[in-house]
Amino acid sequence: MKIVGITACTAGIAHTYLVKEKLLAAAKELGYEIKIETQGSIGVDDALTPEDIASADVVLIAHDINVDTARFKGKPLVDIPISLAMKSPKSVLTSIAKKLGK
Repeated sequence: MKIVGITACTAGIAHTYLVKEKLLAAAKELGYEIKIETQGSIGVDDALTPEDIASADVVLIAHDINVDTARFKGKPLVDIPISLAMKSPKSVLTSIAKKLGK
């Protein structure tokens, strides 16, 4: 399964980057491909390209601030609070895979 996503928290400091690392580690453990864009206090890091989005099976948005999702139109989108991804990244990814039949 190939996942792209965005992490973004209110302060744009700790949780944004911690959740990215947790999701990357969980995806690696599960054998999934993943690329996560962060929208933090220093701006956007690891921006998702149109090619990244086009080749993804699903888009995961883990946030507690507004994130523009227009560029993901037509893709399966999972929108969750950043706290859920922080507490249970592996569970989040396995639930997504199960729902997609992957």
